[in-house]
Amino acid sequence: MRRMLLWAPLLTFVAIIGIVALGLIKPADRDVKSAMVGKPLPDFALPPMLATKPTVASAMFRTRQPRLINVFASWCVPCVAEAPQLLQLKDAGVRIDGIAIRDTGPAIQDFLTQNGDPYEAIGSDPESRVQLSLGSSGVPESFVIDGSGKIVLQHIGEIRADDVPAILDAIRNAR
Repeated sequence: MRRMLLWAPLLTFVAIIGIVALGLIKPADRDVKSAMVGKPLPDFALPPMLATKPTVASAMFRTRQPRLINVFASWCVPCVAEAPQLLQLKDAGVRIDGIAIRDTGPAIQDFLTQNGDPYEAIGSDPESRVQLSLGSSGVPESFVIDGSGKIVLQHIGEIRADDVPAILDAIRNAR
């Protein structure tokens, strides 16, 4: 019995190391998924971010045409990384609207000049109210909206090249 007690601290230490190692190998899913997927867009009408583009409002998503809402910011490094994929989606016929989070018109204009402009409309969300009402927790984040104004897909993080086919499928299925 005493011999077993001598091994208890070592066994406890090994168990703790095993639990920590398991956590490092398979980290927890930290993405915050939107509870709005499968539900209609909340009502909103944002002010325009740029004088040269129309604004974004929930009514524009009830026109029988699926669209993609991209929540982004000029100060967001992953937003720069996803810019080529957004342009690729635009070239494939996807209608993309942007919601600029906590940003300014000149900064957004510089961002679009440097990285390309896939957006039909861009709304300004200076206090992230619409972003939060969509269930978005960060930038970039994108939502596929069907023709009746219902959120059918949430994409968390930047859109990568291997994400494009799934988003195109979601747009096709949202018709």
